[in-house]
Amino acid sequence: MDKGFLKAGHAPTLIAAFLYFDVSFMVWVLLGPLGISIAHDLHLNAGEKGFLVATPVLAGAALRVFAGALVDVFGPRRVAIGAQLCVIFGLALTWFLAPHSYGGMFWVALVLGVAGASFAIALPLASAWYPPRYQGTALGIAGAGNSGTALASLFAPGLAAVMGWLNVLGLATLPLIIVLILFVCLAREPARRPSGPSLASWGNTLKSRSCWLLMFFYSVTFGGFVGLASFLTIYFNDQYHLPPAIAGACTAFVVFSGSFIRPVGGAMADRMGGTKALMLLYAVAGFIFASIAAGLPSVYLAFAAFFAGMLALGLGNGAVFQLVPVRFPAQVGILTGLVGMAGGVGGFYLASSLGAARQFAGSYGPGFFVFSLLCFVACICVTFCHRKWTGGIV
Repeated sequence: MDKGFLKAGHAPTLIAAFLYFDVSFMVWVLLGPLGISIAHDLHLNAGEKGFLVATPVLAGAALRVFAGALVDVFGPRRVAIGAQLCVIFGLALTWFLAPHSYGGMFWVALVLGVAGASFAIALPLASAWYPPRYQGTALGIAGAGNSGTALASLFAPGLAAVMGWLNVLGLATLPLIIVLILFVCLAREPARRPSGPSLASWGNTLKSRSCWLLMFFYSVTFGGFVGLASFLTIYFNDQYHLPPAIAGACTAFVVFSGSFIRPVGGAMADRMGGTKALMLLYAVAGFIFASIAAGLPSVYLAFAAFFAGMLALGLGNGAVFQLVPVRFPAQVGILTGLVGMAGGVGGFYLASSLGAARQFAGSYGPGFFVFSLLCFVACICVTFCHRKWTGGIV
């Protein structure tokens, strides 16, 4: 690592931002790995199961905009502490009240959505401490916290089999409390924060077609990533009859691949250009998910396909965010919030559509087929964007 980076900024705050992001993403997708146990206990059908595990993803997407606004007013450290306390209290209350109805679980989904809003808190906290030349490195380290989604898949199904899914929700408060204590000790509020964007700035940004295209691109890459992170444990269990703990472990390995490859996607985009990188990655993802939609005869082939598909999506996440400061150098903060929100919406769509496909068509194939079409549509769109954007048209 560059020695200059170690001297710049505030390393304890960067570590705190990563830890906060990591445990927050862990609990954000917790209903997915617990979905098998919850569905068995509450007698949910495939459609209800898919909609339930997708709801925290949608709630997190919506709350990211609100959290970003609070960061502008109160500062990222204060907002992070407040958000973490809300999640801890919400999970503790859930464990105490022990909801055992489908409707009651949507309170839990909203609480987990608060954890999903951490994207709009942790990244500004890390960013504000580092000069422009080290922004990519700082954001890459803090953003690696999305690996928390793999921790949920790795541990939650096995724990649920031993102690029950409700106790796992209560147990999740322990790492949250530990990280909150570390965060309070390590993190410092940035001395200077960029002023929040005005309503006029938001309006002008939303008038740009490039803004909406970047939102669409991220809704496919990050939407695919978080949608699969939420749903794959259920998929492996239902489609290939893997025990919940084994299905969770398979999901964890797949999610880890998409998490830690993200910085490589940014570097790939730096080298060959963001649009060129995305053209290749969307095409690869489209073919992979089309093969999954057609049906793979063994879990080994399915695991390999999902692993490769998640690599493509993870690389795409980094490539999309490489384009944000290139296309909108003066509105990076606004675009981060909008693009991040779109990614969460995409994750809600994918997870809920897979459950709906299983419920109404008897197969997950149609859900994956539509997602593969979205990858090809994104590939076509980014091809046209490459021609226009290299000509300077926004």
